[in-house]
Amino acid sequence: MKELIEFLEKSFTCYHAIQNLEEKLVAGKFLKLEEDKKWQLEAGKNYYVIRNASSLIAFKVPNKDVTGFHIVASHSDSPSYKLKPKPTIKDGRTSYIKLNTEGYGGMIDYSWLDRPLGIAGRVFIDEGLTIQEKLVNFNETIVIPSLAIHLNRAQENKFNPQIDMLPLLGSNDKSFEDVLGQYVPIDKVLSTELFLYNKEKAELVGANKEYLLAPRLDDLECAYLSIDSLMKADNQNIAMSVILNNEEVGSGSANAANSSFVFDVIKRIAKSLALDYQQLLANSLLVSADNAHAEHPNHQEKADATHVVLMNQGIVIKHQAALRYTTDGLSAAIFKKMCNDIDVKWQDYTNRSDQRGGSTLGAILQSHVSIPCVDLGLPQLAMHSTMELTGVKDIDYMRKALQKYYEMKLKITGNLITIQ
Repeated sequence: MKELIEFLEKSFTCYHAIQNLEEKLVAGKFLKLEEDKKWQLEAGKNYYVIRNASSLIAFKVPNKDVTGFHIVASHSDSPSYKLKPKPTIKDGRTSYIKLNTEGYGGMIDYSWLDRPLGIAGRVFIDEGLTIQEKLVNFNETIVIPSLAIHLNRAQENKFNPQIDMLPLLGSNDKSFEDVLGQYVPIDKVLSTELFLYNKEKAELVGANKEYLLAPRLDDLECAYLSIDSLMKADNQNIAMSVILNNEEVGSGSANAANSSFVFDVIKRIAKSLALDYQQLLANSLLVSADNAHAEHPNHQEKADATHVVLMNQGIVIKHQAALRYTTDGLSAAIFKKMCNDIDVKWQDYTNRSDQRGGSTLGAILQSHVSIPCVDLGLPQLAMHSTMELTGVKDIDYMRKALQKYYEMKLKITGNLITIQ
């Protein structure tokens, strides 16, 4: 739990999350691969590759015969506000300096008001013959002040992102460029990708400390656990953890789920090991790991009548008839059987039939890698708030289940499924 909390607190942006996961992999003797180099993989070795500093694929090659891939996919990004290229707004009427931002993903706007916020991300610097990419995290704390109830009696919680959600940097004696210049040579800055993040610390809450209140649980909780479980697993097949960026804005980038990244890596692994990737995919499985909605204590009417999902009651397996969640009878049966064999609790989830649910990585990845997929996650409250709530017991359920999933042997022959 301590390591997970530390990871959440220092993963200010997707870039920092990937950097932190890379450090963990390096400490575990994983070897880095470069996409522009030839891969010469060896049995019994562990590897990882990073694309665009924000997406990572780590995998372990077993010593024994390989018959398939066991993949877990999660994402590195979280809803936030992104600074525009020229963010300084000077108010001619007052001495205020504001920052011009736009929303990244579908956040709960009001959860960002009156919070201690930081600025972090990456900056590209002109170094003459090269361009250097540098991760930054500002020491300064800023805030988006809410409008007092005396001036907003209706309290409708409808916010204009170009008016209500602009953070206050400070007074007019220091612009954003002045602040940035404290961290990098401002005259050499070519471009930036900077985001706001909540600086509040994670905390165990509840009468029995049974819940974890923390920023960026969706989906860094699953991302961390997928890597942690991978490192612990004694795998019989190629075990692979996939952490992808830009899920919160549709997965349309060159290193997101709707790109060739995952399939590229699968084919390169097979080629390097002199294996047929199509034969391997016939006995492979994908887990799309992205957190799920627990039933809200004050709004039970929002949950489906026959699918009560609660925190600390097990991993959530998501279903939807339209297959925005990719779980089908085959993938659900495999995962439930595996969980039952190791005494891991699970829960079925569906949306109300009159509600549109969110999307996950599973359906997008299946269009590139056509293998059975089960959509699952950890139950949580306040999804897409700057502070989210999840169950402590469920973290252990997920870690145990993913480790077993990486380790198991799967054989699908017609209507006969063998799990070892």
